[in-house]
Parts: sequence; structure tokens; C-alpha cells
Amino acid sequence: MTPSFRMPVWPLLLALLLAGCSNATYYAQAINGHFAVMRAAVPIDELIGHPASDALLKRQLADVQAIREFASRELALPDNGSYRSYADLGRPYAVWNVFAAPELSLDGKRWCLLMVGCVNYRGYYQRQDAERLAAQLRQEGYDTFVGGVPAYSTLGYFDDPVLNTFLRLGTQEVARTVFHELAHQLLFVEGDTVFNESFATAVEREGMRRWLASHATAETRAAFATQQARKAAVMALMRDYRRKFAALYASDLSASEQRHGKAELFAALRRDYADLKTSWGGYSGYDPFFADDLNNAKLVSLALYSEWLPAFERLLDDEQHDLPRFYQRVARLAALDSDARRELLQRTVAATGESTQAAIIAGPQPTAGALRVAASACGGCP
Repeated sequence: MTPSFRMPVWPLLLALLLAGCSNATYYAQAINGHFAVMRAAVPIDELIGHPASDALLKRQLADVQAIREFASRELALPDNGSYRSYADLGRPYAVWNVFAAPELSLDGKRWCLLMVGCVNYRGYYQRQDAERLAAQLRQEGYDTFVGGVPAYSTLGYFDDPVLNTFLRLGTQEVARTVFHELAHQLLFVEGDTVFNESFATAVEREGMRRWLASHATAETRAAFATQQARKAAVMALMRDYRRKFAALYASDLSASEQRHGKAELFAALRRDYADLKTSWGGYSGYDPFFADDLNNAKLVSLALYSEWLPAFERLLDDEQHDLPRFYQRVARLAALDSDARRELLQRTVAATGESTQAAIIAGPQPTAGALRVAASACGGCP
């Protein structure tokens, strides 16, 4: 099948030529990796209508179509070609992200990339490439974490397909992923990873609340509520410990003393997580995250998706869950310079009765660059 995309290939190739030797290899794997994904994509209608298609896959893809229509109709998310095709990549994750942080800091390493600005991770289509970078960074003294990612967004430049990497996780995860990734297409601030991920997570959560209300049984809704409560408990635990680690690293203690304090804090974090597991009746779904390689990079990776979530949920409440109005308000916020945006978000979080968590934001945020807002869903907002 010919890949479906709206952005011509030549700007990507030109960018590759201008990127310089050190980044050329990285961009080459990114371009080749994504084109391989697009070449594997087949229209969902074609797969459902083909008599040889697997019956289970047909049912799963029919659910995808319902989710996709719901996203645009009920959530005012972009109505385009994304998530209307399916690609089986033959692997468990779409990409593997590398996160890194100094040994005694939560100031996550940032990489500046074409079209998306500076982000707190670097993604690879082959796990061995990600592990190679992580090993190099560890030699330079960084804490590192390599995490598999089931989905990613090209921000509307391409028609992103549904992937086996998240279809295999079930209908709820498909819905959550589609809502989250389409939110990135709706609004994206170059260089502000925490803002982008927290916004998309807020949209995802609102979307799931509405989807489950109309498409799930009471038992399924209860199970999802339990899952969300566990996730909230883990996020609260991590927020608390990021504050403790930030205070330790900002102290006047010597490097040796900070290393000792770091080890003690991670031991305490594991104990508190064990207590949390006991309260869940032994549920172990978060065990891989709290394994022996728990480090600063993992703390940074988890912060990206939730740091400003309380602020966005407060804004959504203020707009009485009217999503187009919420998108307009967030777009106005996104158009501010980074310092003003961050200050407003801190005030909004404080107004919810939670800590502003200012001390644990990983480094200064750059001035917003390419703000992309889908005018059709946002009513022409800036």
C-alpha cells in the first residue's frame, strides 16, 4: 500500500542534509523507521471487508472505527486520516525512548529536534539503538532509562495508523491512545514536553470518562476506575518523592553525602510502593517500573505526563467540560511565553489545593515556538 501523508518528503530529506553528521544518522533512522510504519499501513475498511482477515482483528478494528468517530464527534478532536488504517509492525513497541538525568539532579537531558523543538527524550525505532545511546550516556555519568512506547503522534504531518503495539492492549487502551495522540495533533507547543503531555493526558481522561459512560458496562467502568485510582496513587507517590529528591540535590551536602541520601530515598520509595501494593491486594502491574534500576531518569520520565495535569483538569472544570471552549482557553495559554505560561499553570495548580511542584520542574522551559492549533476544532483560536 502507498503510505498516506500530507507532508512532502523533500523537506525531511533537506533537513537530513542540513542536520550535520552527528544528527544525520539519528534523523535517517527516524525517517526510515516512520516510512516503514506507513508502508505497513492498510485501510481499516479494506481489512474489515477482506474475507481472509482474522475474525478477532475485524472485531477489534470495528471497535477502533467507533472510537475514531467518537473522538471527532464527541471530543472535537481532528477529523482527518489518522487512525483509519492499521499496521502490524511485528514488534511489541513502536519506538523506544531514551531518558537521561545527571547523577545528582532531576534536570533531565534535552535533545533539540527539527519540527518539534527540544524534548526530554530521544526515540529510536530499534531497541538496540536506544540501548546503545543509553550505554554511552551512562559512561558520561548519567542515570538512564529506556522505555518502550506503544504509540506516537506525527502531529498531523502524516495520517498516523493504528498499530498492533497498542491494539494488543485492548479496547480501553486503544481509546485512551487515540484520544491522547489526537490531542497532540490539536495543540502542540514546540519545546514544552511537560505542557504537551499534561494537556493530552487531560483530554485522554475526559475522553475516557465520556467513552466509558456510553460504551462500557458498569463492571468495566468499575475496573477502569480501580485502574485510575492505582495510577493516581503512584503519581502522588512519585510527586512526593520528586520533591524530596529535588530538595536533596539542591542542598549544601557534599556529592558523597547526596549519593548516600539518594540511595536512602530510593530504598524508602520502594518500601512505600510495597505498602501501596499491599493496600491493592498485591496488584503488581507497576513492579517493572520500581525494579532495581529505579533512578533519576525514571523520575523524569514519569513527570512528563502528569506535572501540569491538575492545572488542565481545573481549567476543564472551569469551562464546565465544554471541550471546544477548553481548547480555546488552553490555546491562549499556550501562546504565552514560557515563563508566563509556567507561572499561570503554577497558580492554577495551587488553586486546586495541591502543591505547585515548582522545584521539580526539570530545568527552564524554552520560549514557545511552533504552536499548532487545529482551527476547525478550536474555533480559530491563536
